Amino acid sequence: MQSYLDRCGLVLFVVLSLTAYGCASFNPRPIDQVPFQTRAQTQSENNVRVTAAVLSAQESKAVFDLDLYKKGIQPIWLEIQNNDEERVWFAPAGVDRGYFSPLEVAYMHHRSFAKETNNKIDKYLHKQGIRGHIEPGTLRSGFVFTNLDLGTKIFNVDLVGDDQQIRTFTFFISVPGLKVSYADVDFANLYSKDEMVSYEGKKDLRKALENLPCCSKNEDGTKQADPLNLVIIGNGKTVHQALIRSGWDETGTMERSVAVTEQYRYGPVSPFYLYGRPQDAAFRKTREAADERNHLRLWLSPIRYKGEQVWVGQISRDIKVRYIPNKFQIEPLVDEARTYILQDLWYSQTLAKFGYVKGVGAASMSKPRKTLQEDPYFTDGYRLVLWVSRKPISFSEVEALHWEVPPFRKKDF
Repeated sequence: MQSYLDRCGLVLFVVLSLTAYGCASFNPRPIDQVPFQTRAQTQSENNVRVTAAVLSAQESKAVFDLDLYKKGIQPIWLEIQNNDEERVWFAPAGVDRGYFSPLEVAYMHHRSFAKETNNKIDKYLHKQGIRGHIEPGTLRSGFVFTNLDLGTKIFNVDLVGDDQQIRTFTFFISVPGLKVSYADVDFANLYSKDEMVSYEGKKDLRKALENLPCCSKNEDGTKQADPLNLVIIGNGKTVHQALIRSGWDETGTMERSVAVTEQYRYGPVSPFYLYGRPQDAAFRKTREAADERNHLRLWLSPIRYKGEQVWVGQISRDIKVRYIPNKFQIEPLVDEARTYILQDLWYSQTLAKFGYVKGVGAASMSKPRKTLQEDPYFTDGYRLVLWVSRKPISFSEVEALHWEVPPFRKKDF
């Protein structure tokens, strides 16, 4: 018996010794063999060029031989060419305030009893990081390890010169792994020329927006769904970037290969119908606990105002029903979500002007309307109209149109 235990102990010792001295594998692929750079974007300013690419889950696994996405880590590759006469300093916090250092990522992936392998991981990740100064006439490249985002990722690359001048490069880059809600929508052919209506004056636009349907509907059009309480004016790219800049997440279907625990951020939004079709695009803004989440549905309308696209929207907030597991319902005062997006875009400096029009129809707290799920809601009956901007608009420069004034202080509409 003793001899048997001795043999078992010897085997265990040999196994642990071999593992400790490096039997665990670590085989990252050469970067030039992983094609993420084919999706890279490049920007230039004052003799400095920045190229950026966001790695997918599979590309991250190939480049680092580590499953970074499962840890909520997303590498961004940067290449900085400094052709200026002054050196520039790269600030990783501009890319992500909560970025991970290379050695932090390495330590998160250390293996048990694998000292040699862990040393390899440390050295490799340390070498791949990008930080510090870029001297005049030089090119540097490397990775910043950011928090995981799917859909469209927005980030800044801030470079500070010795002259204290700051160059900021803002990137909007699509990340593989999420089929966004609008992926299959042919926006250019939604309407014929005869269906399009253009307005040049605010009076005509206001009337047209007031005449929109009060509410979205179910698929066969027999029941009213949530109120159409929002209009956004701006071309598609401008609207998209305004929402992404404000922290809204695109929704859709995630690829199975993307291991993400934040399913509430990107999961599909239930369809509501307008113009005989489900929403053209859907976005979500989720709080950290995911118990309250704002849903935004948008339809491209046939209306144009001074050449700009007009998007009809439905915005609401889901709140957790505490006494029923996994049950959510619409917040009864739907105007709260409407007010939220006004503030959200205002503070993110993407709002140019706003106003309110009639069209939804009031519903009181004592006599609420019902959603498709039979959740009660009440509203002052107004529709918020937002103009968005591609260039930053300061808080004090936002124009308020004196159309309608919602009764914010009334308790029962």
